[in-house]
Amino acid sequence: MPLQTELTRRLGITVPVIQGGMQHVGTAELASAVSNAGGLGIITALIFPEPEGLRQEIRKCKKLTTRPFAVNITLLPALVPPDYEAYAQVVIDEGIKIVETAGNSPGPVISKLKKAGVTILHKCTTIRHAQSAVKLGVDFLSIDGFECAGHVGESDITNFILLSKARQTLNVPFIASGGFADGQGLAAALMLGACGVNMGTRFLCTVEAPIHHNIKEAIVKAQETDTALVLRRWRNTTRLFKNKVVRDALKVEKESKTGEFSEIAPYVSGKRGKEVFINGDPEYGVWTAGQVMGLINDIPTCKDLIARIEKEAEETIKEKVKLFAAPSKL
Repeated sequence: MPLQTELTRRLGITVPVIQGGMQHVGTAELASAVSNAGGLGIITALIFPEPEGLRQEIRKCKKLTTRPFAVNITLLPALVPPDYEAYAQVVIDEGIKIVETAGNSPGPVISKLKKAGVTILHKCTTIRHAQSAVKLGVDFLSIDGFECAGHVGESDITNFILLSKARQTLNVPFIASGGFADGQGLAAALMLGACGVNMGTRFLCTVEAPIHHNIKEAIVKAQETDTALVLRRWRNTTRLFKNKVVRDALKVEKESKTGEFSEIAPYVSGKRGKEVFINGDPEYGVWTAGQVMGLINDIPTCKDLIARIEKEAEETIKEKVKLFAAPSKL
C-alpha cells in the first residue's frame, strides 16, 4: 500500500522522498532517475554559471522523465551574486512547478515564483527562519537538522528536537532533512510530524550520481564520525568530509591570529571540491557529506533505493502498530 502524505498528494510523486539540491551533483541525470523512481528529483540551478545553462538542463531532464521534478535555487553571500531572478525566470519560462529555495533573503525570488504558481519548498535550519519563510508564503518547509551535510546553520539543533518543535509551532507542512538514508528514518520522520524526507548524501552514493565511483566507495567505508565542521569562526559553519585538507583548514581556523578569511580560503576552494568528484581522490579538496554516511552501506540505483525505503517504511510502521495490543480479558 503506497505511503500517501501531503507531500505526495500535492507534488504528484508516489514516495515521500526528495533528492536535495546538491552543488556539482544535481544534474538532469540524477534528478530524472529519482523522479522516475517515484521521488522528487532536483536540478541545482547554480551548477550552471549562466541561466541559459539551467534552461538546457531542464529541457534535458524533460526528455529523461515525464514525472515531476524541481529546481533548487540557493541564495548565498557572494562578492558578485548570481542573477537569481534570471534563474527564477528560466524556471517559470520552462514550466517548472516546484522549486526548492534556501539561503539568505529569498523574499524577492519566492514572490516572483509564487506569482507564477510555483510550489515552494524552503529549507531552513531554525524554527525562527521557518516562521519567517511562512510569512513569505512558502508551501512546504524543509527542516534541516544539524546532522546534515553542507551549511548546518549556527544553532546546532538536531532533527529529533527540530522536527518536534516544527510539529508544535508551524502551520505549514514540513519535510525532514539531514540524517536520512533508509525506510526506518522515513517512518521516524513521519511519526515526528514530517510529510516526507529530503536526502542528499544518500543520493550522492547511488549509481546515477554523476561523481567518480571512488567517492561513492569512500562514503560506503566512512563512519558517522568522519565529518568535520569548518568556518564556524566566520559564522558560515559547514559540514564536510573529514580529510587532510579539512584538517589543515581547521588548524588555520583555530590558530589564525588575524581571523582573515583569506588565510583559509585556499583550503575551502569550491573549485578543488568539484575536482574531487571528477578525479576520484577524496583527499584532493573539500566536499560536503553528512553524518548519515555511517548508515550507508551500498551503492544502489535510485530505483532500488527508493523501492527499498518505501518497503522498509511500510514494514516499520506496520510492526509498530502491533505494539497496541488488545487489553486482556482476564
